Amino acid sequence: MFTMRCGASSPSSGAWMPTTRALAFGGLLADDGMDIEMVDAALHGDRFAPEGLDAARRAAWQSRDLATAPAHIQADVPEWCIPSLEELFGERWVSEGKALATRPAVDLRVNSLKATPEKTLAALEKAGAAPAPFLAQALRIPPIEALGRHPNVQGEQAFLDGWFEVQDLGSQLAALFAGVKPGEQVLDYCAGAGGKTLALAAAMGNSGQIHAYDAERARLSPMHERLQRAGVRNTQVYGGLDELGPLAGKMDLVLTDAPCTGSGTWRRRPDAKWRLNEQQLERRVQDQQDVLDSARRFVKPGGRLAYVTCSLFAEENTRQVARFLGENPDFKEIAPQTLWGTVVQDDSAGKPVFPSHGSVFSPLSTGTDGFYVSILQRQN
Repeated sequence: MFTMRCGASSPSSGAWMPTTRALAFGGLLADDGMDIEMVDAALHGDRFAPEGLDAARRAAWQSRDLATAPAHIQADVPEWCIPSLEELFGERWVSEGKALATRPAVDLRVNSLKATPEKTLAALEKAGAAPAPFLAQALRIPPIEALGRHPNVQGEQAFLDGWFEVQDLGSQLAALFAGVKPGEQVLDYCAGAGGKTLALAAAMGNSGQIHAYDAERARLSPMHERLQRAGVRNTQVYGGLDELGPLAGKMDLVLTDAPCTGSGTWRRRPDAKWRLNEQQLERRVQDQQDVLDSARRFVKPGGRLAYVTCSLFAEENTRQVARFLGENPDFKEIAPQTLWGTVVQDDSAGKPVFPSHGSVFSPLSTGTDGFYVSILQRQN
């Protein structure tokens, strides 16, 4: 999303004024790679089209210099987000913000319970799929250009047969960082629609047991169909927290994909950043504390608690882990650099950011959506 230097003023950014009309034209001219003549031609004859750019605004666009804009305008993020991003990324926060405004690829996770990467790749050749970086079981369809559209891969027979799932590479990496092993007892405490549940089941080879739960019961609705399509047989879905009582102190792994602001997914939902506010962030931080404090009781001695968000805000990530470790001395963090080396054999395509706690995947560092993951082990 772009703003246009229109000679107007605003309290936060001087001559950079994010009017709706300017944002619309800026999106077409910058994000969609069109020039002014192409925009004029596309709007010509449309009685619902906005008024075209006059000579002054055409000149303003052609002479624009984003480098002179305030940092949050360059980064394309709300100004109040600066401290949250800067705490996590330091001086590179502007570059991280810019990367969050780029177009994402479509990533696929090959379901090893039903197919191989080679078999799935052949089935999706016309969709433009290719091997993704980092993980052998991942495929990628490149970002679209201009006004193009991604193919509807969920209409492919290979998808209907359960050969693959649409899942961002960052989410796939986060699930594998948990280090799940065949035969383990696993609680997916914030399972939602089951994306990471399916990834864990495949990594476990359908052995052991996955207990899937979500406080918002309605979010679990799609999971049953997804489990059946993927051929998953080691997962039990729970409808109420009281049903989890017998699992206390018995889990090898508890995965908490905690509720968050979703700031790491702004590439896919660019409008969300402008609807988010500080009060919503505060509520999510409290939600995350509640989830962590509740989930810890299910981890057995020697077991692992995986804390995951799709946020790039320090309040939801490093600060949460620091607070939890300070209040729970029986948990210790597993070195994130060690986990990365275990999960990924070739990191020539990028590496996570390793802040004070955990690992951060981002569009800039790993070419993925933004994810945070920290693995905490309960001491014997």
